[in-house]
Amino acid sequence: MKDWKVSGFAHSGITVKNLEESIRFYTETLGLTLIKKQTNDVPYIYDIVEISGLEKIEIAFIETPDGTVLELLEYVGVRTYSGESRSCDYATGHICLLVENLDMMFKQLTEQGVQFISNNVVTITAGNHIGSKAVYMKDPDGYLIELMELQQS
Repeated sequence: MKDWKVSGFAHSGITVKNLEESIRFYTETLGLTLIKKQTNDVPYIYDIVEISGLEKIEIAFIETPDGTVLELLEYVGVRTYSGESRSCDYATGHICLLVENLDMMFKQLTEQGVQFISNNVVTITAGNHIGSKAVYMKDPDGYLIELMELQQS
């Protein structure tokens, strides 16, 4: 018997190259809400991340309409590298955002130059979300975002 348990979900974090550019993408392009920005340069952060030469982390908290929080982090003072990869590569990840009117969203974001992995909106034909629609896209740093429109019951 273990003496601990997972009790909930706090947030997901994505490391970005340029915090302001990413804030614009997630708020202006996708319509999410910036709830807070902060600079984290206090001693405990260095003990958590253990990155030599780190000066600070610039952070923005972005919120979806249902209250889910996405943390955007820009590491300052250290050389950084792109983590862009394919969805099948291990140690990668994606977030899935629930959307309404995915067909129109896909059309308008494509016209705005947003990079999609999917060539078209795809209808899910098996599994948990049968009848729903989905696409994969990339944020400005190449992080994968799944957009999903759930089938109406």
